Amino acid sequence: MEEREIKALQIAAKSKLQRSDDGYRWFVPSQTKGCRSTYTVKPDPAHPHCTCPDYTARGLRCKHIFAVEYTIEREYTNDGETETLTETLTVKKTYKQEWTAYNEAQTQEKDQFQSLLRELCKGIGEPSQTIGRPRLPFEEMIFAVAFKVYSTVSQRRFISDLRDAHAKGYLSKVPHFNSISNYLESEVLTPYLKMLIEESSLPLQTVESDFAVDSSGFSTCRFAQWSRAKYRDRSLIEKHEWIKVHLMCGVKTNVVTAIEVTDRYSADSPQFAGLVKATGRNFTMSQVSADKAYLSADNLQTVVDHDAQPFIAFKANSTTSKNHSAIWRRMFHFYSFNQTRFMQCYHKRSNVETTFHMIKSKFGDRLRSKTRTAQINEALCKVLCHNLCCLIQSMYELEIKPEFWAEAA
Repeated sequence: MEEREIKALQIAAKSKLQRSDDGYRWFVPSQTKGCRSTYTVKPDPAHPHCTCPDYTARGLRCKHIFAVEYTIEREYTNDGETETLTETLTVKKTYKQEWTAYNEAQTQEKDQFQSLLRELCKGIGEPSQTIGRPRLPFEEMIFAVAFKVYSTVSQRRFISDLRDAHAKGYLSKVPHFNSISNYLESEVLTPYLKMLIEESSLPLQTVESDFAVDSSGFSTCRFAQWSRAKYRDRSLIEKHEWIKVHLMCGVKTNVVTAIEVTDRYSADSPQFAGLVKATGRNFTMSQVSADKAYLSADNLQTVVDHDAQPFIAFKANSTTSKNHSAIWRRMFHFYSFNQTRFMQCYHKRSNVETTFHMIKSKFGDRLRSKTRTAQINEALCKVLCHNLCCLIQSMYELEIKPEFWAEAA
């Protein structure tokens, strides 16, 4: 294959070739850096023509003509009476929206959310209490806290929703709105919320096999410390504090299977192994994709130890040598020599960006709580609400029938 044909393949793969209305001309952009010219190509099989300098000087097929010929594949079948022309173009794949199932899930979501959340909270149990006055049922308060985050309204305005939940039998008593704040500020609540997030993903075990990992920040209502902003960096005066949420999600339903919440300066890579191990306890993983921030030999090995294939993007300066691990060398060679296939699997990672967008657009990207513990619990509640919404959508689209705490039952 000549050099012009190789360049033509690159043009056909990376550039968008425009076709005229009459069908006899094609417009190919110039590949010269800084040049915005467009050349006109007439792909006549007998006498092709191009307006580029290369064709003008040589009078032979240039890379632009080859690019058009690669874009259009002509197949002629002549039986003496008819002639058939078939053109194969590269088109973007689209997916049809199941509007009937989507509309049904959205119109029933709030009622289904309360029902699923109540069933989920029933498996928590009641922590022991030795001193103090009798408190509100723990499972009911978790229900109230998560339902409040789902509503996205203030605690006082949320009381009317709690009264409706009490009328439906989900609560034995309507708690005071301050009780919701008190429970959000309890460190005891944090491990229970993580447990509920994990349990809420289990009904989709048979659906999810490919997973993606990433992190994102949630802004708080607090600003940076005044003394630090005044004497060290005055630009911090206008900046909110924020926390970082690390999660792993399935790429089909966007359900979150594992989560960690850290401070804003926490690195991404150290959180990877814990997320993979937590997901591996409940799901049969086939692929795990992540961006360059998670690239390390240990992270690659962690995925392989769970019988899955890692697709973590390599950096521009990444190399391989005998000092690297076997899995590092194997994936680096796969990345180098099968880049198209590698990137197809790697780009499933974009679904985790969709997951964060779903959470923030529906439940807000800012945390209302003021204390650190309450902010962590509020972020966990957002993810729990997201999981239940994904589960409701799967009930109507995939006909999933959720059952929680199957082993305990």
